[in-house]
Amino acid sequence: MAAWSPSVGIGSCCLNNGITRTWKFPSARLFTGRKNKIKLGSETLMFTRKRFMGDLVTSALQSYQFSKICASKTSIELREALSSRRAEADDLKKVTSYSFRTKAGALVKVKVEKKREKYSILVYVSSLELSGDDKSRLVMVWGVYRSDSSCFLPLDFENSSQDSQTHTTETTFVKSSLSELMLGLEFDGKESPFYLSFHLKLVSGRDPDGQEMLTHRDTDFCIPVGFTAGHPLPLGLSSGPDDDSWNFSFFSRSSTNVVLCLYDDSTTDKPALELDLDPYVNRTGDVWHASVDNTWDFVRYGYRCKETAHSKEDVDVEGEPIVLDPYATVVGKSVSQKYLGSLSKSPSFDWGEDVSPNIPLEKLLVYRLNVKGFTQHRSSKLPSNVAGTFSGVAEKVSHLKTLGTNAVLLEPIFSFSEQKGPYFPFHFFSPMDIYGPSNSLESAVNSMKVMVKKLHSEGIEVLLEVVFTHTADSGALRGIDDSSYYYKGRANDLDSKSYLNCNYPVVQQLVLESLRYWVTEFHVDGFCFINASSLLRGVHGEQLSRPPLVEAIAFDPLLAETKLIADCWDPLEMMPKEVRFPHWKRWAELNTRYCRNVRNFLRGRGVLSDLATRICGSGDVFTDGRGPAFSFNYISRNSGLSLVDIVSFSGPELASELSWNCGEEGATNKSAVLQRRLKQIRNFLFIQYISLGVPVLNMGDECGISTRGSPLLESRKPFDWNLLASAFGTQITQFISFMTSVRARRSDVFQRRDFLKPENIVWYANDQTTPKWEDPASKFLALEIKSESEEEETASLAEPNEPKSNDLFIGFNASDHPESVVLPSLPDGSKWRRLVDTALPFPGFFSVEGETVVAEEPLQQLVVYEMKPYSCTLFETINTTA
Repeated sequence: MAAWSPSVGIGSCCLNNGITRTWKFPSARLFTGRKNKIKLGSETLMFTRKRFMGDLVTSALQSYQFSKICASKTSIELREALSSRRAEADDLKKVTSYSFRTKAGALVKVKVEKKREKYSILVYVSSLELSGDDKSRLVMVWGVYRSDSSCFLPLDFENSSQDSQTHTTETTFVKSSLSELMLGLEFDGKESPFYLSFHLKLVSGRDPDGQEMLTHRDTDFCIPVGFTAGHPLPLGLSSGPDDDSWNFSFFSRSSTNVVLCLYDDSTTDKPALELDLDPYVNRTGDVWHASVDNTWDFVRYGYRCKETAHSKEDVDVEGEPIVLDPYATVVGKSVSQKYLGSLSKSPSFDWGEDVSPNIPLEKLLVYRLNVKGFTQHRSSKLPSNVAGTFSGVAEKVSHLKTLGTNAVLLEPIFSFSEQKGPYFPFHFFSPMDIYGPSNSLESAVNSMKVMVKKLHSEGIEVLLEVVFTHTADSGALRGIDDSSYYYKGRANDLDSKSYLNCNYPVVQQLVLESLRYWVTEFHVDGFCFINASSLLRGVHGEQLSRPPLVEAIAFDPLLAETKLIADCWDPLEMMPKEVRFPHWKRWAELNTRYCRNVRNFLRGRGVLSDLATRICGSGDVFTDGRGPAFSFNYISRNSGLSLVDIVSFSGPELASELSWNCGEEGATNKSAVLQRRLKQIRNFLFIQYISLGVPVLNMGDECGISTRGSPLLESRKPFDWNLLASAFGTQITQFISFMTSVRARRSDVFQRRDFLKPENIVWYANDQTTPKWEDPASKFLALEIKSESEEEETASLAEPNEPKSNDLFIGFNASDHPESVVLPSLPDGSKWRRLVDTALPFPGFFSVEGETVVAEEPLQQLVVYEMKPYSCTLFETINTTA
């Protein structure tokens, strides 16, 4: 039993014109309360009175082929039948009870029972003594409203006691067998939901006008019919226990009124029903909620939020925008392309025996792609309804396998602003509809699940880039509770960019629920958080050393097996930031320093210490309880220059890109420049794949896709599958595949959970002296990685049946002249074999078998190897006596 003290919520809103087709009430007068004026509206309903079994029964006359509300006083038989079935009335599945107290102390109980498509309402009043005169009686003055709590639907009874101005009806109580005062009303269930609002009037011979009786809060009594208060949790839309109702739950702290808008047709922009949520009945704390019976076939829903109480002047309720439920999991478009929540459950999906590959962090090989751009180009040779969709990604899994990829990182797929792009979402629980075969959300949901299942079956994990720090300018959370969801009244840069107040508790809960949803519903394996530095802002914009959202994500039990990656690139500023990101040994990071230092070295500007630090896993960042596997290493990304453009463009406007055009800006036919660019591309990829950490390859870099020097995100081109068959595409794809196989074979070195031991690394200059670490003029560096002892191998990540006894020698020459490198001496029976030399022509610049290198003179003890300008080499020892 619920004890409520609801309010009619006196206001001056007009009855919304959205109640069309289903409910038409011509020539209505709107009831605005005892102290408010009467205004002409546009809707009414005609009623008449009939005699039936000695009682007055009100029934509706159908007029103009419009639907009706049937309201009647219950007969003596009905009252007695309901009284004799009190035990059955206690069944909460059929009866909802409400209790009130009047200011005088009388107890008012109301029971609403649904039976045979009708609603019977019994009102009981106890602890009230009537005066002894014959004219003493208790009267209920009542009315029915839907779309506005101040607007009663007129019930024009013939020769009845209805007030023609306020459209209220007076009904007298009778005494029941239990010495209670009671009366009954009955309504046609097909007309629900609506509110029954009333107050009591005590009439006597001395006071024929009657003494008004309200609740102890000085409000009218308010009873929902055809819906209940529902439950405040979970937020969003959920179904009742028997799927016979929908529970709506919606957070809005600042709204004084919330209207639930229901649509019975997806082809109209006007709600079929707008239902005020009473602040006393349908609000718990800052959560508005209601449970609506499945009487009508509503298909969409949204909310109107009113942050300030309306004045007594006319208000156009159509001016209040209808907002999307932030927690809606099924979203659909209206005719005007407005997004609304869908009143349907997510279709079931057969996951079969799908299991996440659960690849250790250090073994990941990531390929970042844009779902649309990956297969949108006609060269993908996919059907038009598959190209550019999740299904298209699943169709190209063979290419991912060729590269050795075991994880894809999808650019943001949340529903986003088509004007501003995928990094400006407006919803966090639905994939973008254009990624579905039929450009609908339903097909996008199913298509994504099929894609995830297919990739998992091929041993490939699915990671999502997510944006929780800012939203699209419109259509997102704006208009719900701006002061809670967004930074407001603070720094101008925060106001202008729709920055979410992500560490505010309600926003934090929204983010966590979204992440859990993608893991449980779509089997996603991890997330890369764009603009992660903004996750460190407090609710007032201050920097936090221990941000609650980042910590909550790290320790959330449902996210325990997922990969968490912080990417401090901000789409609004286009430049990555460097921050000390709190991690709790859970958060990895997209390594901006790695990108900058490697680019600087290969263009001849960096120092050797920076390169050495990045190759060995960025110990300056990840020695704080993490390891090299927490470093996600990238050379290019979807914003900024592509890999081929990094070696082709370096104008003054591209200074922040740290690029070098290799001698000539843009396109050229000069053979020397083209060869230099090709070597540099090989060098970038070589360094990326021999560095400790997780290599992240950007879509299109394997086949030379160019934006002609534009660093803008919108300049990125779709993946041209024809380029894979070009000479460039063939050799680079094969080289990447080769390097991934080297990483897997030598996982003891390149796929480590821990950093390399200092005693296992020897650094060299070209003459085997100590490198000049901080000298900008030094452009050569080499290192020898000695194999671990048998005990170390057992404790390492390497498989015990894989031989890991071979040393490695790696050289980097960023100068414009050759360098003669002295390879370290080896014991008898061992020799060096060359696996990679990026200066050699294809296909000889890499080899699975390798080529043994020996001293030029038979009596020479040391092997001298000449490294060409702008080249990298990889050598491995072999045992020639085996």
